[in-house]
Amino acid sequence: MSTQNTALPLSHLTRRWFLAGAMAVGALGFGVPMAAGAAEPVVLLNVSYDVMRELFKDVNPAFIADWQKKTGETITIKQSHGGSSKQARSVADGLEASVVTMNQANDIDLLADRGLVVADWAKKFPNNAAPFYSTMVYLVRKGNPKQIKDWDDLAKPGIKVIVPNPKTSGNGRYTYLAAWGYAVKKGGTEAQARDLVTRLFKNVPVLDGGGRGATTTFTQREIGDVLVTFENEVQLVRKEFGDNFEVVYPSVSILAESPVAVVDKVVDRRGIRKQATAYLQYLYSEPGQEWAARHFLRPRSATVAKKYAASFKPISLFTVDEMFGGWKQAQKKHFDDGGEFDKIYQK
Repeated sequence: MSTQNTALPLSHLTRRWFLAGAMAVGALGFGVPMAAGAAEPVVLLNVSYDVMRELFKDVNPAFIADWQKKTGETITIKQSHGGSSKQARSVADGLEASVVTMNQANDIDLLADRGLVVADWAKKFPNNAAPFYSTMVYLVRKGNPKQIKDWDDLAKPGIKVIVPNPKTSGNGRYTYLAAWGYAVKKGGTEAQARDLVTRLFKNVPVLDGGGRGATTTFTQREIGDVLVTFENEVQLVRKEFGDNFEVVYPSVSILAESPVAVVDKVVDRRGIRKQATAYLQYLYSEPGQEWAARHFLRPRSATVAKKYAASFKPISLFTVDEMFGGWKQAQKKHFDDGGEFDKIYQK
């Protein structure tokens, strides 16, 4: 999980993030009790990536109320947040998640490989089990003093780019792949794409473990000229800090889906499959899609998307499947130990 620099003054937003992080630590520190009949509440643990704190702070009580109204049953939902890949490894190593809500498919594939999630998890819910999606955009300081407009600008000498570690964060992986894909989309070769990404990461002064840590580095520690992160994250920062920052959309970016899955091995042992499945299905409901849109996540519902169209600037997006042959191939080539990222960053 990302950590806060307590020597610095905490803004309202930082305090809120800090408290949410503390709650997540509480979820990690205590075992999740089994459902023990109607007299005891069912407890679900949602293990998620770190910029989803605010969304689930709203979704959870809404679902709890909806479920109680429909069934009369009381549910408690605990949260755990951190870098997406780090979170997936925690579940693989024994953190007993009821559901996982990640930002890349290969994190859930890891759990499928360990036998915790069914192999065809992406077919269990609509849209490849991704109820909403986002993309990678830039947050710059007021006035955009370095005139950062596109991926090429992030690789220019003298530009300090804040992005989390692609080895631990889906946020970092999407940024890396977005820059690489941009170069190829422009007609560049693999060598030219590698050169662009190499120069970009040469401009990264610190690699935080997750997206929220990177946001804190940029907004609170005031390090860097540009933060590259999910659209929903930059919009939340922009909403909180107003004119201190500006959002910049590159000419092309990557489709960043947020897949979800029931952790089958856990829910079946605890007898909570019905509740865990309903929780994830709620994300696809009109109220769930409304919450996603309010938190600047692009909804799947056409009705909700139309209602919130003004919140989402049109942008040309490519997919991981289209550009890299899917997450498994992208992971093996770029992010596994000894892959392209290791070679680039060691330089």
